[in-house]
Amino acid sequence: MRPPAVKPSDPPPPGAPTAEPEDSQLVHRAQGGDLEAYDLLVRRHQERLYATVYHMTSNHEDAADITQDTFIKAYNALKGFKGDCLFFTWIYRIAVNRTLNFLKQRKNRAPGLSLNDLDFNAEHDPDILALISDRTPRRDIDLVELQEKLNAAMQKLSEVHRMVVVLHDIQGMPHEEIASLMDCNAGTVRSRLFYARQQLQAYLSDYLK
Repeated sequence: MRPPAVKPSDPPPPGAPTAEPEDSQLVHRAQGGDLEAYDLLVRRHQERLYATVYHMTSNHEDAADITQDTFIKAYNALKGFKGDCLFFTWIYRIAVNRTLNFLKQRKNRAPGLSLNDLDFNAEHDPDILALISDRTPRRDIDLVELQEKLNAAMQKLSEVHRMVVVLHDIQGMPHEEIASLMDCNAGTVRSRLFYARQQLQAYLSDYLK
């Protein structure tokens, strides 16, 4: 007995927007050898992935290399991806681990962060807010010196504490998502973030006075 015939769907009208495929669909196609599907995944996520790595390394070439290596490693391991989490979470975890390993091997190079991006609860610290606000005349005078102090303070943090600051305060990720990326629980993320902010404020206290 033949299966019932399937009536083809009507084509979309000219000019109608086409729906973007879900990550899960692209992953399934890429696992079957569809390079165009994986290329779309890369283009969809590379900007945010690169931004995270750059904020951790403060070097465009290093960030580009790590981002590229992350996508290569992910592609080689793609057939083992079971879909237990979002593809975005899975590949971010790879990038985070590669970045942390890179930083452990690169202890002597100080990181640099953008003052416009870094916001470790600045709204609760009027001194820091005054220094980085676009509306205050102190900004132009103190910007370079604060940048140097902030870079030095970030360098004093451990890699994991620096990472939670970058992921939460720069990338705006929720605690639960960071926990998934760093293979810990949300309480640990909150604890590390609290400690990192306390340390940054302590390191900058003399300058803020």
